Amino acid sequence: MIRVKICGICDLDAARTAVEAGADLIGFHFCTSDRRVQPEEAKAIVDELSVRPKIVGVFIDESADEVRRIAEYVDLDLLQLHGSERPGFDGGRPVMKVLKVRDGRVPAADDWPDPIMLDSWSADQRGGTGRTWEWELARPLLASRRVFIAGGLEPGNVGKVVSELRPYGVDVSSGVEARPRVKDPDKLRAFVLAVRRAEALV
Repeated sequence: MIRVKICGICDLDAARTAVEAGADLIGFHFCTSDRRVQPEEAKAIVDELSVRPKIVGVFIDESADEVRRIAEYVDLDLLQLHGSERPGFDGGRPVMKVLKVRDGRVPAADDWPDPIMLDSWSADQRGGTGRTWEWELARPLLASRRVFIAGGLEPGNVGKVVSELRPYGVDVSSGVEARPRVKDPDKLRAFVLAVRRAEALV
């Protein structure tokens, strides 16, 4: 089954809607971001969920000690690293390194464990960009690795990515928002449904 990750969760309603729609993972930004939340906010949201998906914390060049502190406090399942972290980074939880596709090249992933995430590169954004890229470039890596595809996904195009590439997972944030920090429930449900429908037809 293709994993669906809803990122940039900022409130309990969005988290509940994501879980009810069938998201496998939800992500919280603990980094410089329009969608940044405090660990206390994330923990309060997670504690209120009746069904617990995998909880992901997004970090950019944070110290391992601080990442470990937040991971333990919120009880994160996975650390999503968007910065210049080096292989072997130890934040006390499994890591998912985000590799940025730039100028038609997918960075080397050999030194990082599965899963990994491929996203579009941007000169002015270190986190998620919300911009599409040539997803076909991921195909060689998909043959041997567990890869999440991110960058510009939304309900209208995620089915194509799923049906053509069959990635390990897909990740969305701005593509299911009404505005920054506010998820659109209809878009969120439509995104998950589009993944499941495309997956069923392959």
